[in-house]
Amino acid sequence: MNILYAGDKNIADGLIISVLSLIKHTSEPLNIYVLTMELREKSVEKLEEELISRLDEKLKGENPENSAELIDVTHLFTEDKPSANIETRFTPACMLRLFADELEIIPDRILYLDNDVVCMKDFSEFYHSDLSGAPVGGVLDRYGRWFFRKNPFKADYLNSGVLLLDMAEIRKSGLFKACRKLLKSEELFMPDQSAINRLSSSKKIFPRKYNEQNKLRDDTVFRHFTTTFRFFPYIRTVTVKPWQKERLHKVLGVYELDELLGEWQEFKQIKTKEEITL
Repeated sequence: MNILYAGDKNIADGLIISVLSLIKHTSEPLNIYVLTMELREKSVEKLEEELISRLDEKLKGENPENSAELIDVTHLFTEDKPSANIETRFTPACMLRLFADELEIIPDRILYLDNDVVCMKDFSEFYHSDLSGAPVGGVLDRYGRWFFRKNPFKADYLNSGVLLLDMAEIRKSGLFKACRKLLKSEELFMPDQSAINRLSSSKKIFPRKYNEQNKLRDDTVFRHFTTTFRFFPYIRTVTVKPWQKERLHKVLGVYELDELLGEWQEFKQIKTKEEITL
């Protein structure tokens, strides 16, 4: 199974946790592709090669057919910069997935995951689902489904944290190219997510268990730790990420990740074989 992540050095902890969670819930080979870049004027720094090498080593230790690869797309980003959205509160690195069509190494079917997505169950049924000709498949956004939609009579606004991508269709239709063009000329709220939703000719909508954005349920396959609203005793937003163990316990009452977070801490302390031999 092919998995895509994208971001700068700040996604490191989430990336580790997310990849470790995938390992726990599949026996199929995993090919992890991570897009990264640097943008000095915005203090954006690339993910380190050393981290991906260690993830590759960990993956291969579980299954020799597994792999992890870091792809620097700085040159693609700077040549086709989403200029209208560079100064928004959203990090430029969140838009890197929109360059996946420019990379021959990216296979025709790939599952994109945000770094705050944790796998809770086997996801093979979802990964191998028929997209029925749609370039993207995903789950409705918890809040955006009510406010952003093409069809006023049907919810169709996907959350982009978990997206099943038909890259062959995306390349053929020019979807990501059109998204990049749009982001050069128009400032959008949640830029890449909004562009994909606006310009996709069709979308395959999957059950919420494949991108649960609120709380763990018995059938949850992917838990996405997004920002949520709380209304009592006053209206506010709440953000808790998978690597914030104490907040997971106190704010969300989530203890199901404790074993996984132990593995994350252990991974961070283990040196590579190359370091050990020095």
